[in-house]
Amino acid sequence: MNNPHLISKIRAILNNKGVSQRELASLIGKKETEVSRWMSGRVGISRKNIQLIAQVLDEPSISTEYETEKMNRQQKNYAIILAGGIGSRVGANVPKQFVEILGKPVLAYTIEAYQNHPDIDGIEIVCVKNYEDTLKTLVSKYNLTKVKWICQGGATFQDSVYNGVRNLEGKIDRNDIVMVHYGAAPFTSEEIITDAIRVCREHGSSVSVTPCFQLIGSNDGNGQSKTWVDRDKYVQLACPQSFRFQYICDIYEEAIERNLLSKVEPHTTSLMYLMGKTLYLSYGDQSNIKITTKEDLDMFEGYVLMKLNRAGKIKINK
Repeated sequence: MNNPHLISKIRAILNNKGVSQRELASLIGKKETEVSRWMSGRVGISRKNIQLIAQVLDEPSISTEYETEKMNRQQKNYAIILAGGIGSRVGANVPKQFVEILGKPVLAYTIEAYQNHPDIDGIEIVCVKNYEDTLKTLVSKYNLTKVKWICQGGATFQDSVYNGVRNLEGKIDRNDIVMVHYGAAPFTSEEIITDAIRVCREHGSSVSVTPCFQLIGSNDGNGQSKTWVDRDKYVQLACPQSFRFQYICDIYEEAIERNLLSKVEPHTTSLMYLMGKTLYLSYGDQSNIKITTKEDLDMFEGYVLMKLNRAGKIKINK
């Protein structure tokens, strides 16, 4: 959520109370850089964080204004979580999204990112064939109450997205937002989802991106690189990839009419590039990766342990 009037109001209250952004960040347990992004309007603020700010500043009118604005908004937000692939590069005996980390499937962590986000109204899972019962058990076990629909995945990424989109026809409004997310991308934060919604509301679509922090060179074959690439001219595309529902329906309808689905890398964003569409960029960070290899699973296990340690649920000896 990004209401310019609400941000201005918070700024005015901070100024009147003599509270700096650094002090506010400390009061609500956030990083100063995150609060700075909110106050600049570059990244949206979720309902939970609005409520925290209202509480620590003793200004209930902040939360009231947010809730009033939300009630007046008709557009709803839905996640399409893609769990239709096998993920053979992980080398597990089950699809990678069902691999357990600390006793819990990767897919459960991914769904929880949307289950716990206050601005998400419902979730659809596009499931790999023969794992529907496993998925239903997972949804029940972890009380993932926002999961409203399950449909079967397709032979390719594009097929799975299209299956998910078609399954929602007649079930959600054409003006609602759908957020396409990989089932094996469990690192995504509340801030990333919030800003994806904000940018999509403004432009009709959005894709979470991060800058290219590593040096980049060409891959010229035979283990050789001959050309330096200016990394500042490029971004790394991640998920969620968000769309007004009518817009993504139109994209796939046009792509099918032009026989484009088999002519491009298997992602909605690459399809949009082929079709000459503009991608609108929302906030992302370096941790928001998709699990692809065994090493990524190890990284995610460390990430979960870090989160549990910071939440005080476990203690890691230093």
